[in-house]
Amino acid sequence: MKRILHPLLGVSAAAALTATTTHAETPDNALVMAWNIDSISTFDPAQVGEVVTNELLQNTCDMLVSFVPETESEVQPALAESWEVSEDGKTLTFHLAKDAVFPSGNPVTAQDTVWSLKRVLTLGYGNAATLTEYGFSTGNMDERITAPDDHTVVLKFGEPYPVSLVLQAIAANRVSATLDSKLLMENEQDGDLGNAYLKDKTACVGPYQLAKWNQGQGVVLEANANYTGEKPALERVLIRHVAETGTQRLLVEQGDVDIARDLTPNDLRELENVEGLHIDSVLKPQLIFWTFNTADEIFDDPNVRLAMKYLIDYQQLGDTVMQYLGTPWQSFVQAGAFGELPQDEALPFGLNPDKAKELLAEAGYPDGFEATIYIGSLPWSRPLAQHVQQNAAQIGVDFNIEQMANAQFFAKVRGRDYQTGIKAWQTGVPDAHGNASRLVMNPDNSDEAQLTQLPSWRASYQDEKLNEMVLAAVVEPDPEKRIAIYADLQKAWMESGPMAVMFQTHFVAAIRDDLKNWTWNGFQVYYGKASK
Repeated sequence: MKRILHPLLGVSAAAALTATTTHAETPDNALVMAWNIDSISTFDPAQVGEVVTNELLQNTCDMLVSFVPETESEVQPALAESWEVSEDGKTLTFHLAKDAVFPSGNPVTAQDTVWSLKRVLTLGYGNAATLTEYGFSTGNMDERITAPDDHTVVLKFGEPYPVSLVLQAIAANRVSATLDSKLLMENEQDGDLGNAYLKDKTACVGPYQLAKWNQGQGVVLEANANYTGEKPALERVLIRHVAETGTQRLLVEQGDVDIARDLTPNDLRELENVEGLHIDSVLKPQLIFWTFNTADEIFDDPNVRLAMKYLIDYQQLGDTVMQYLGTPWQSFVQAGAFGELPQDEALPFGLNPDKAKELLAEAGYPDGFEATIYIGSLPWSRPLAQHVQQNAAQIGVDFNIEQMANAQFFAKVRGRDYQTGIKAWQTGVPDAHGNASRLVMNPDNSDEAQLTQLPSWRASYQDEKLNEMVLAAVVEPDPEKRIAIYADLQKAWMESGPMAVMFQTHFVAAIRDDLKNWTWNGFQVYYGKASK
């Protein structure tokens, strides 16, 4: 018989889960997960910019609408019961559920939603780009983001953006989370609108709420007793921070966790035939790429950047290092999105050291150069870096590899304090604009702009012609013309852009058979549906 985790254990349960145990069981009332979560630095939706915390917020913060689990391009009601669009396509009105309550007991109102959206703009962190790209600003937010009554939210746009794209962006993006404004203002410090409070807490309405985060140890989510939506099947989600993939494998094999999230291809191959376990995966809209800081003299030259794309054996890596984990892909528009290129056009590069050497000679580096590749702690990071390091050495390019914890690595990249780095980026929408607006578009390349949630800005990359194409595509009403613009944009960017895209990744995990109804798609993981 399995243990039941008593509610009074509270935080001590998280501490217990960080230690190696002799039990081959997990609590009947909890989902227990092994995951490398060292990238967590805050739970503020205005500031979060990485995959782990985004997933946690998706399970603690309902957006106005959410993705339909089975058909990830469609949205369904969430905090909003219904919505309508004006005839000119410039006004979107949401009608909120009237019985929603925050975990604090405070009622959820349209004023909370409006306050939360304006808060993102006022704080001005990188996530503000999600709103500014649709024309919202601190200068116009009082007119364009309004609540005519307690249960109605009105968004007014300057352009008739595709409604499906806007709804997908709302479903996917944490900045549309409605926060408990009363609670946050009671805990405001020096005008931070609750930012310090949200460092280790959540203040949203969702199936779970954050009970505890012990940095370097784990996270505990507890079912939200005040939640009026679909109740989660399990009372708690216990996430153990486990950096080593081998340890994750051992834990899931022994039954000490229900699911392991960061396994290597070797681990997954070995576990496929283990009784009581199964491997599950789904293609997700995340790209792994080698990014080049164009503020660096070497990588400012487009021929150097292009040369690097010929130092990668994409298929060989796909068959080895990235088996189970990803599929070779080279465009910024992910497979499955509106505007994607046909596969043969999305994979123009292959390993060709002679071509790379020729391009370097044209750029003025016939004998190569020295540079650094920065990487985080994800299991594929070092093998990919070593692959390009070895191929580059053949043409006189000497790459040093510097590895660090994910949080430190992300801070370095966001601060533009790097030459090159291998990292991942995940869009929130099944539309080409999702990545065009982040990996291509850069409206302000100044250091002062601090557009930290734009990988293009992080790479100090700005191309005014491509910027214009991004802006034209998103407001083009004819779908075929939109697709044509995106095709030209992708081909131009793959030649001159600041990143060598390598793979589109999969969510993949080893799951104990005792855990039922594990549900995910490319855009969301639904903890509340899991059961035992």
